[in-house]
Amino acid sequence: MTTLDLTGAVVVGGLFAVGFHLLLQRSLMRLLFGFLVLGHATNLLVLLASGPPGKPPVLGEGQEAEAFADPLPQAMALTAIVITFGITTLLLALVYRSWYLLGHDQVRDDVEDRRLGEEREAQ
Repeated sequence: MTTLDLTGAVVVGGLFAVGFHLLLQRSLMRLLFGFLVLGHATNLLVLLASGPPGKPPVLGEGQEAEAFADPLPQAMALTAIVITFGITTLLLALVYRSWYLLGHDQVRDDVEDRRLGEEREAQ
């Protein structure tokens, strides 16, 4: 394991930790940022798992198959970027609508869910 691999693993792990922490917050804007950070962490993980950078993407004449980079992880990362962008626009519209209707972006407690939880604790 090289220093670049270890650094990449630490960065991806940190991004996943920050993303999950933001997803667990009650603010919809923080949820949106958490989703974005998780999307970037996933893209970095796919690209780090694909192997070392710097190899040419196609075979030349007289080269062996191990001498080129696999283009599939790059295509998967590009597809994930497009999907993340689409879901981000949907979440941003939901955050805006919540702010417009309620005046804040905090997720409220569900009264019925809390009542059921209290009944379950009482049993």
